[in-house]
Amino acid sequence: MSDFDSNPFADPDLNNPFKPPPANVKIPNAPAPSTQPAIMKPTEEPPAYTQIAKEHALAQAELLKRQEELERKAAELDRREREMQNLNRQGRKNNWPPLPGNFPVGPCFYQDFSVDIPVEFQKTVKIMYYLWMFHAVTLFLNIFGCLAWFCVEPARGVDFGLSILWFLLFTPCSFVCWYRPLYGAFRSDSSFRFFVFFFVYICQFAIHVLQAAGFQGWGNCGWISSLTGLNKSIPVGIMMIIITALFTASAVISLVMFKKVHGLYRTTGASFEKAQQEFATGVMSNKTVQTAAANAASTAATSAAQNAFKGNQI
Repeated sequence: MSDFDSNPFADPDLNNPFKPPPANVKIPNAPAPSTQPAIMKPTEEPPAYTQIAKEHALAQAELLKRQEELERKAAELDRREREMQNLNRQGRKNNWPPLPGNFPVGPCFYQDFSVDIPVEFQKTVKIMYYLWMFHAVTLFLNIFGCLAWFCVEPARGVDFGLSILWFLLFTPCSFVCWYRPLYGAFRSDSSFRFFVFFFVYICQFAIHVLQAAGFQGWGNCGWISSLTGLNKSIPVGIMMIIITALFTASAVISLVMFKKVHGLYRTTGASFEKAQQEFATGVMSNKTVQTAAANAASTAATSAAQNAFKGNQI
């Protein structure tokens, strides 16, 4: 029955697996195997460097920086303590002004910034020391400026004489009256010395302003004197203007440093009450004051005893 059901017109070799393909049929070539090794791609990208991680790293770096700063300060304090101990054992010998050993007059003060002054204040104290030196040099040059003015105008002899007096007076007085109190204030954190410095330094600033102004007859090559001298002689006037610029620079720098020192003073915890306590303690601990008080008390007691004895006799 299967022969009757099959198609008489069909190709008898259609389902023959061993039949070769027709000539006009093309067989596609198989793809060539790849010679490159297989690379597995990650399924997930690495997490991004978040802002939190960045802030954490910055905070850690800041902590390390602070730790290094504290260690540096601790090492500096330890070094200063050892130097102070050595000085106490050997004695603090005066070293300022630096004079030769065979000089008839020896140094009057002891000065060592690295030993006496804390690290955070050393730069400020050094600037004030250089400012004092700058003003002293300006006063010295002022003598030559007034001398030149005196040469072209004989009536200026008073200014020349006063310029010598100001150099001899202001140079040591400014060192003793405002620089040394400032040095001692930062060395021992003394409120009383801070107030002495502020009071004297305000007067010093007023002197700087007057010197920069240069009133005639005051012994200073200020702006007024310089313009007057410029009318007499151009070289002398130029010389006086240079000295005037130095006086002006001293005044400006003095004002800036006054604000700087006042800002540092407010961070040290000093106050007027502490200054009063330091003054009272210093006065009472002074041997001269103690001796005078003892003598006064003894005299008062003797007088009282004599008066009481006379009263009993009457």
